[in-house]
Amino acid sequence: MPVKANIGFAMCGSFCTFSRAIAQIKRLKDEGYNVIPIMSETAYSTDTRFGTAVEFINKIESITGNKIISSITEAEPIGPKKMCDLIIAAPCTGNTIAKLSNGITDTAVAMAVKSHLRICRPVLICVSTNDALGASAKNIGGLLNTKNIYFVPMSQDDYINKPKSLVGNFEIIPECAAEVLKGVQPQPIFFS
Repeated sequence: MPVKANIGFAMCGSFCTFSRAIAQIKRLKDEGYNVIPIMSETAYSTDTRFGTAVEFINKIESITGNKIISSITEAEPIGPKKMCDLIIAAPCTGNTIAKLSNGITDTAVAMAVKSHLRICRPVLICVSTNDALGASAKNIGGLLNTKNIYFVPMSQDDYINKPKSLVGNFEIIPECAAEVLKGVQPQPIFFS
């Protein structure tokens, strides 16, 4: 089966959503996309109660058949070599959203996105942050107004206990990717 598109799938350190993200990596692969995994250095090297770094690395590389890009040096050629048609940042933490909004490229994920954007290709962000409606709100707003940046629809995940938290709907990432590859922002951006 011919490859539909080359998708960079960039993961940041919202470890509680890794299982949801990995399920979508598998779906994208099963749907005919070549998935190039990218992980921030923290995501690539940290063991948590949600699993060990080695377990996540082995699973992701097994699903994609590709080695994970996990350093700034490895991520920099993504744009110049036109390695990806789309980059999906999922989960994308408030920390990474701030970096993208302010042009900071000190992680593999931030460099991958910057390198990709400089050749005017799309980035799809799946938010996962406890301060999206607080400190990260201005950065999300800035990115909503940035050319070639798109968002997976998002909602509050626990409005009583975490009133400022937003999480993207991981389960529709493949459908969103198909829309973004056509230049369309999936709607509604916010849902209940």
